[in-house]
Amino acid sequence: MSAGTPRSLPSSGQKSIQDICHPLSAEESALSRSPDVVNPSSSAGEKDLSLPNGTPVDTSSPASSSSLLNRLQLDDDLDGETRDLFVTVDDPKKHVSTMETYITYRVCTKTTRTEFDLPEYSVRRRYQDFDWLRNKLEESQPTHLIPPLPEKFVMKGVVDRFSEEFVETRRKALDKFLKRVADHPVLSFNEHFNAFLSAKDLNKRQGLALLTKMGESVKYVTGGYKLRARPVEFAAMGEYLDVFTQKLGTIDRIAQRIIKEESEFLVELREYGPVYSSWSSFEEDLHDPLEGVAGCVSNCSGALEELTEDMSEDFLPVLREYVLYIESMKNVLKKRDQVQAEYETKLEAVVFREDKKTPVPTDVEKCQDRVECFNADLKADWDRWQNNKRQDFRQLLTGMADKNIQYYEKCLAAWESLIPLLQDKQEAKGETN
Repeated sequence: MSAGTPRSLPSSGQKSIQDICHPLSAEESALSRSPDVVNPSSSAGEKDLSLPNGTPVDTSSPASSSSLLNRLQLDDDLDGETRDLFVTVDDPKKHVSTMETYITYRVCTKTTRTEFDLPEYSVRRRYQDFDWLRNKLEESQPTHLIPPLPEKFVMKGVVDRFSEEFVETRRKALDKFLKRVADHPVLSFNEHFNAFLSAKDLNKRQGLALLTKMGESVKYVTGGYKLRARPVEFAAMGEYLDVFTQKLGTIDRIAQRIIKEESEFLVELREYGPVYSSWSSFEEDLHDPLEGVAGCVSNCSGALEELTEDMSEDFLPVLREYVLYIESMKNVLKKRDQVQAEYETKLEAVVFREDKKTPVPTDVEKCQDRVECFNADLKADWDRWQNNKRQDFRQLLTGMADKNIQYYEKCLAAWESLIPLLQDKQEAKGETN
């Protein structure tokens, strides 16, 4: 079985996944009813929600992908005509105060969704705001894979976190983070995401204090219980992630070494070219060819510098993003295992009870439903992640090939330009003889 295209698991419950009210949502009151009866009017939108700054909001954020089947048709390869939410991160600005220095980014949103009061928004956010959003997404949507943020501290090879290179690398990563959330059929309807995009002021202290029941329910697991075994499909996911981690780690180490060697070679080239230029001033007969060599070396230096920058700014960040993505996926798998362990614990307690005629307790059925929903959400996110990964690495590797071809073409063109100079000098020498 291929880990990249996991096989669908049959439902172990008595109901189809579309008929199950999402068990990990904050609607604990809905779960108190019989599991065979689902009130379609019960939804997350009926709660008295408020933005982090205390402003009430009216939203119908779906709790799982199954609740969107009749409401939204999305595909991983959406074109611009079918999307209804566009988000961009740009215009980084440095802010200096007596207490701290930090960078903010402009977040622009265009949408036709009714959950938003306006069709366009423009707000400024700093890194800790993005971090707040991701934490809230993890708390409120624990069954889903949350895209990773770039590392909070200085990345490898970058010393100054206020340098243009570092800020631009982080801006690209933050832009990709928001685009991945905006393209997700569940996360994009989250009320915290709505607040992040539209609220002028994020009162994060208030928001962080309001831990959802959904997040707390996943953190609770019967202590000391060891999961019997992951289902084959999810075990294959874990094995794939382990191998993928090793491959990315090897590529990252080699790429770092290549960049280091190219940077050292670039220093030598920059010292190498001027030597020929200086030499030409003492050799009248060889002046033009020597200047030509100096120009060739200079052109090759410029081409190598561009190639090295491309690897540092475009290639390595993608590798690091997917390393963080793997950690996020492993965390979701671990949460799934915890929910399954809780279900197995409660089921065993029922199996070994003395009274065999008593119906299965409702909490066991609820827990089973939670496992089913977790499995469905995780499989959907896994397929979406695999599609994104194929597209990202196809684009990455194709771009890397093009950049290397351009580098060698520039070097070849530089040295070919030297041939006429040498031929002219040879002909002039023949005429003199």
